Amino acid sequence: MSRIVKLETFSNEFVCFVRVTSDDGYTGWGQTAPYNADITAQVFHRQIVPWALGQDCQDIPHLVDLIHRREQKFPGSYRARAIGGLDTALWDMQGKRTNKPVVELIGGTTGRLRTYASSMKRNITPSDEAERLKRLCGEKGFDAIKFRIGAECGNDVDEWPGRTEDIIKTVSNSLIGQADLLVDANSAFSVSRAIEIGQMLQDYGITHYEEPVAYWDLEATQRVTQALEIDITGGEQDWDMATWKRMIDMRAVDVIQPDIMYVGGICRTLDVANIAARSGLPCTLHAANLSLVTVCSMHVMKALPNAGKYLELSIEGDDYYPWQHGLFTTNPFKVYDGKVEITDAPGWGIEVHPDWLSRAKYVVADVKDWQPNAYYALYDIEKPR
Repeated sequence: MSRIVKLETFSNEFVCFVRVTSDDGYTGWGQTAPYNADITAQVFHRQIVPWALGQDCQDIPHLVDLIHRREQKFPGSYRARAIGGLDTALWDMQGKRTNKPVVELIGGTTGRLRTYASSMKRNITPSDEAERLKRLCGEKGFDAIKFRIGAECGNDVDEWPGRTEDIIKTVSNSLIGQADLLVDANSAFSVSRAIEIGQMLQDYGITHYEEPVAYWDLEATQRVTQALEIDITGGEQDWDMATWKRMIDMRAVDVIQPDIMYVGGICRTLDVANIAARSGLPCTLHAANLSLVTVCSMHVMKALPNAGKYLELSIEGDDYYPWQHGLFTTNPFKVYDGKVEITDAPGWGIEVHPDWLSRAKYVVADVKDWQPNAYYALYDIEKPR
């Protein structure tokens, strides 16, 4: 049995990398969910480290389940995000230990994986967006693209008046027949407005309609799903297994979209995908930025028996996501004819860039000198009395 002897976090506001070390000298890189990652790092040292240090690092599902049970009084998104950092680091370590890429550890194969070009922008005119997407299809070979409609959680208020209808018509007229067309509403609409827009999407040949209404209202989502032929998709925000089971049992969506880092790592993602598979639902992972979440999603998508048609691949560069600049020593997201390559490199096949690490906040927990009260000193927080 190999045990965890050191857990390190390297964090800023947007990204928190986790490095795990075993007593026989293996290491692995993982990542918590982006955004408020500095907060998640604190949760990691408070709620994950005490249960993970000294534990078997090869039985990953058991350890993940143990921590969820030990921290049962504090369920929620941050706990899931923090556990995801440990989980993904342990999978990387296991790949290095066995000299296999993670995709092979979970039953898949290396090679190329079809992607869709995912636009995050709403502050772009329909004509400029259509031109940009058409150019990328030509340059990168994408044969599927996703663009944004509505306003994020907009309650029927558009990004600007008429933009939704305009961009649907403009992008469809520019790209229909050249690429599969997908849209993301990010919980923009009421049920009646979502159905109205969905009927328009169907008329314009669009096949994927993401988070049309408030994602947390499964009954509202179900009503839209039942009213339309277009695939209704969702789930990226969800972490609670009971919610996932209810969503799938009631067929609130046609396609599930868990995010590996939001749901709590590879083990929980596979659990969700397996539940969906038993109900005949496909799984297309949410991967909205070029951090480790997309690397992990590449490996998992290539292993799922109910994988959807493509992997989400953000087309936004460092001007939109400046925080994703310089994360890795090499680029794992090179696109060939609309596909990305999963190599046979062990683990995730990445190394975090030393320059990035040198600028991050560093906290270490080492089994040889770790004490339960160490968390408070590390973060300069007064211990509760």
